[in-house]
Amino acid sequence: MALPLSATGPGRILERLAALHPKKIDLSLSRMERLMAALGHPERRLPPVIHVAGTNGKGSTIAFMRAMLEAAGRSVHVYTSPHLVRFNERIRVAGRLVTDDALSDALDRVEAANDGGPITFFEVTTAVALHLFCEHPADAVLLEVGLGGRLDATNVVEQPAASVICPVSIDHVDYLGPTVADIAGEKAGIIKRRMPAVVGAQPPEALAVIERAAARALAPLHVRGEHWHVHGEAGRLVYTDEDGLLDLPRPRLMGPHQLDNAGLAVAALRAGLRPLVPSTAYEDGIQQADWPARLQRLSSGALFARAPDGAELWLDGGHNAAGGAALAHAMCELEERYSRPLVLIIGMLGTKDVAGFLAPFAGLVRAAVAVPVPGDHHGRPPEDVAEAARTLGLACTVAPDVGAALEGLAAHPMDPPPRVLIAGSLHLAGAVLDANGTPIT
Repeated sequence: MALPLSATGPGRILERLAALHPKKIDLSLSRMERLMAALGHPERRLPPVIHVAGTNGKGSTIAFMRAMLEAAGRSVHVYTSPHLVRFNERIRVAGRLVTDDALSDALDRVEAANDGGPITFFEVTTAVALHLFCEHPADAVLLEVGLGGRLDATNVVEQPAASVICPVSIDHVDYLGPTVADIAGEKAGIIKRRMPAVVGAQPPEALAVIERAAARALAPLHVRGEHWHVHGEAGRLVYTDEDGLLDLPRPRLMGPHQLDNAGLAVAALRAGLRPLVPSTAYEDGIQQADWPARLQRLSSGALFARAPDGAELWLDGGHNAAGGAALAHAMCELEERYSRPLVLIIGMLGTKDVAGFLAPFAGLVRAAVAVPVPGDHHGRPPEDVAEAARTLGLACTVAPDVGAALEGLAAHPMDPPPRVLIAGSLHLAGAVLDANGTPIT
């Protein structure tokens, strides 16, 4: 996929940086520490930061926190990755996507400060975000870890208002280790001395590691199921902690897993930024939160027009075993509301566990279609994805792209029309939004 900025200005700088610096992951803090010093330590001049790590749910949890803070009238900087269509999506300055001009100026400043030193592309872009955030006033910063936590470029922030650890599961084993406990240890590396640590639902082996890390750091713990609780009841979201109960609307974001993400967002704000958020803002924010490619329903656009008449079209970037389980659960909920045959259009990267992602869909899916992930993202050949699906008992064919897959479904009508879920990769999701003409604002 081409770099998503204009051919001049920041687009040209990003192309140069991508050529100069390795795309491969190289976890370390030494390069960032050198660059932060050269930039005058922007990481020490930020508004209060909530730092978010975890395997699944980081982006949605940040989306809820941003919506709740903005419902309280607060100005919020946000850094997330990866982007779906345009690089600018990664950086929100006081609530707005960074402009091309501001991004170009910041890239120039960071590149000059780096002075040709060794650096990775993600480190450069993280430095750009931190530089922009310290130069513009805001009430809070929401900062998403790129990979892991302990050695991630974002971990130069020394005293966040709260460190948040979303659910941990198996992913990126080449970099984070082969077990859930190993991965949890890397995620727990964002916990800072005496600063609150807010923890979502975890496997026991992950929670034990996180609790030990918090104890070493003397960090106050706020653990789901111990210090705070969230559940759905009578079409509402009920959140409780030692300070009382909040009776809130269900999130607009689809899927039962979003109840957990919304609860984690409330817990994080109450632990780290409580004075900024009155109770009414939780209610307003939970209804306003939006996060593209997370069970996003597409109801118009160029790709939608190629789908079977009357079909539902859903898009999600889920790509690991835990993500597959959450999506399958969400599809079961939709099936209970209105029954349709479920068709899965799937494209995955070569580094991902295809069987682990697909296993929860066994018995749910009428048909599956494997497609390549567009661009230079080392996608798994769709023939391999289809073979893994067939091994699990899923009837799976291959198509050259999502549009062709939808046209193939349209050529063989189902009664009732199908519920189509496109999933397996955020890169695929971004390409779908781009091809469909769905804007991200």
